[in-house]
Amino acid sequence: MSVLLPPPKRQKVYHGIPEPEDHQVSEESVPNVLVQFVNDQDGSPLAPAVNLPANVTKDALESLVNRLRPQDDDSVPFLFHLDSSAEAIAAGAPPRLIISNSISQDILGHPSQAFSPEDIFVIHCSPQAVFKVRPATRCSSTLSGHTSPILCASFSPTGNLLATGSGDCNARLWDLSTETPSYVLSGHKGWVLCVEWEPMERKLATGGHDGHVRLWDAKTGKPSGEPMKGHSKWVTSLAWEPIHLNPIAPRLASSSKDGSVRVWSSVARRLEYALGGHSASVNVVRWGGGGIGGKGALYTASSDRTIRIWDPEGGKLLHTLKDHAHWVTTLTLNTDFVLRTGPFDHTSKTASSDEEARSLALKRYNTLVSTSGELLISGSDDHTLFLWSLFPSRTASAEASELAAAKGGKLKPLARLTGHQRQVSHVAFSPDGRWAASASWDNSVRLWDGKTGKFVATLRGHVAAVYRLAWSADSRLLVSASKDSTLKIWDLKTYKLKTDLPGHTDEVYCVDFVADKVASGGRDRTLKIWKN
Repeated sequence: MSVLLPPPKRQKVYHGIPEPEDHQVSEESVPNVLVQFVNDQDGSPLAPAVNLPANVTKDALESLVNRLRPQDDDSVPFLFHLDSSAEAIAAGAPPRLIISNSISQDILGHPSQAFSPEDIFVIHCSPQAVFKVRPATRCSSTLSGHTSPILCASFSPTGNLLATGSGDCNARLWDLSTETPSYVLSGHKGWVLCVEWEPMERKLATGGHDGHVRLWDAKTGKPSGEPMKGHSKWVTSLAWEPIHLNPIAPRLASSSKDGSVRVWSSVARRLEYALGGHSASVNVVRWGGGGIGGKGALYTASSDRTIRIWDPEGGKLLHTLKDHAHWVTTLTLNTDFVLRTGPFDHTSKTASSDEEARSLALKRYNTLVSTSGELLISGSDDHTLFLWSLFPSRTASAEASELAAAKGGKLKPLARLTGHQRQVSHVAFSPDGRWAASASWDNSVRLWDGKTGKFVATLRGHVAAVYRLAWSADSRLLVSASKDSTLKIWDLKTYKLKTDLPGHTDEVYCVDFVADKVASGGRDRTLKIWKN
């Protein structure tokens, strides 16, 4: 007797169209990979190696890493990447592969085929800021007033005010809550070349082509006494003493084309001492918070091809760095952001006293330098940059380094950063110190690892020289200003263009980034405010 088979299953039809066949990949076809999570700061393992399916998503990895961390910590977002091997890089693979979707899609499916399922996946975990800055997408205000090109712009530490300097011999203060002009700061007899806010936001310092340094009251816009005279040529850069070293009356350092650096008392408005070791123009000065014994340090870069480090207590020369082959035009410290903002952070808390402000600023500074110390990057017209660690964190080797610096011994750079084809115009550390970005006359922006100096990526999009860079407070976004009259915002997750901001009619000389606002100015004499 024959067995009757059941009739075939009828195919579902939707509006006359057959249902598509299910082509989903079976679970058996997804390989498992061995994953080792390590801290991106020091390379220490976060947990024993685990076996995970390759299709695990970035969100799942983030959740897993947060569970591996101490339970009393808040959940924070992470950025994950794998470093390619030297053989893979030689074969054309990128230096690092970012996990933005899943391991199978971003690593195993990468065209370079740098990894296979049999490899041990050492995933570097970089904690990101808990807050997130929204990228600017539109111009909210175009503010006129300056009658000559705008040469410099700087947000105040809280982000409530903006100062600009121009070739019309005036500086201006702008109210960001209303995006209107507040005060015109008149007094210089030449171009205003640099503006610098005191980290407590009480005063604004300006330096001009007339060689004068002026102080202004931030609330009233009135000058604080007479100009401080002494430089015989124009002022190129200004730097305030860190708040955690001197919260009540921080001093001010100014560098000049005349080859000297002068340190002024901001209260008495008089010269304390002058530094005269350079034989050519001093292009930039930075006042760091490290130094021998944590007393701070002055860093100066000059057209005599040297970088000099000074003791700010009396102006004693600690070290001279002579590795560059051409003018040194830009410097950046990994502590620039916390020194510039002092006690102010994203929580908007205000200190009730100078001592509380000092303790808040010191806590922020120590948190940043606890692993690597205060790092310095110098950029030059020789197309290269150098990464220096002159005052590392307090360890035995750090003490030896400080002793060598105190005796004037030779300190070699940690890394030489090469790749630019023309002069380096600007270099800036990210607020968290993990990244450094350099702008060049070769129309490109390059990203580097802030701890090792290793090349990370090239950001291409500008069609003319890139003049200036600014980071968002969460270190996720980078904005660049260029001769091609545009601003571009870059995404650090993908190393690609996030937003293009055209609008200026001529070269953009200056840009700054605070909260979710970007300010820019240039040769067209207009100030533009950009926001989401």
